[in-house]
Amino acid sequence: MALFLSPKAITLLFFSLSLALYCSIDPFHHCAISDFPNFVSHEVVSPRPDEVPWERDSQNSLQKSKILFLNQVQGPESVAFDSLGRGPYTGVADGRVLFWNGQKWIDFAYTSSNRSEICDPKPSALSYLRNEHICGRPLGLRFDKRTGDLYIADAYMGLLKVGPEGGLAMPLVTEAEGVPLGFTNDLDIDDDGTVYFTDSSINYQRRNFLQLVFSGDNTGRVLKYDPIAKKAVVLVSNLQFPNGVSISKDGSFFVFCEGDIGSLRRYWLKGEKAGTTDVFAFLPGHPDNVRTNENGEFWVALHCRRNYYSYLMARYPKLRMFILRLPITARTHYSFQIGLRPHGLVVKYSPEGKLMQVLEDSEGKVVRSVSEVEEKDGKLWLGSVLMNFVAVYDL
Repeated sequence: MALFLSPKAITLLFFSLSLALYCSIDPFHHCAISDFPNFVSHEVVSPRPDEVPWERDSQNSLQKSKILFLNQVQGPESVAFDSLGRGPYTGVADGRVLFWNGQKWIDFAYTSSNRSEICDPKPSALSYLRNEHICGRPLGLRFDKRTGDLYIADAYMGLLKVGPEGGLAMPLVTEAEGVPLGFTNDLDIDDDGTVYFTDSSINYQRRNFLQLVFSGDNTGRVLKYDPIAKKAVVLVSNLQFPNGVSISKDGSFFVFCEGDIGSLRRYWLKGEKAGTTDVFAFLPGHPDNVRTNENGEFWVALHCRRNYYSYLMARYPKLRMFILRLPITARTHYSFQIGLRPHGLVVKYSPEGKLMQVLEDSEGKVVRSVSEVEEKDGKLWLGSVLMNFVAVYDL
């Protein structure tokens, strides 16, 4: 029995086969993963957007933020103040840590000893991606209250420390249990000097963070650095983009962000549960850093809120792989991941994991992106790895 197809059916079949063939071989290397022949798409299991209840900020409160230091800082991810309350200090895209002395920004520290003219000022934070591995990229910053030393999580140089006078930071650790750090991201320091920090991936460097997001890579780790033994050990492994980390006020646990899943995880340091983890909270979006305030509450910076596009791409890796092989740029894919437009969003959780406050700029008019929220003296200092300013919001 002969099979007859209409011209429209034949055209559709031809188009589908041609598209499948194109995606399988990517002849012009235009797809988002063309430079990553070993790219693997992993499933990311997280709640649907409607399964994470939260109250919208109808006032778009973050639009009331003040923009400070416009065009004076590129990509200030982390904002820190020293034990004397001076600052802010921030790490920027060209590899330096800067200090605001009350009148101007001055160089405080740097993480790479191999700096050259390629690290000179450029028009945007993303302009530095190509040479970040040479210039360094300081991300998380924390001061040791006992010594005044500044600890730095540099995406490429590992975990470092610099004294109160600044200068070239000293590397503390670049590997753990025989595996090099691939993407050192954030840290916090316990009262005894122990450092807890994250390694977002052992497969992808920060300059390939888009591919890291697209892959759902599960090689991220949370680690502990012992200043006496001078080595790091792995506490939690097989994580999907672990990022910010912050110790609770009572020191009984710390929380860390798992970016792809959109959760805060809790690692117990004391008590019967010591050495175990659980889910502290599922977040209304995908987090970057988390910081503890004086009341023991946790401020979390979110890159974007949850949406059904990113949820479907996360749950169906074969579909994601097919779409990533289309001749569409990585930045366009990322735009869909974040909901097509910038959305400033920060949330606050109680010490027990209850959502307490939501602050937004859903239109991205003033605060387009937030990487970290540091509360100090009734103000929120908002840093962003993508922006060229620091924003301040009055509580």
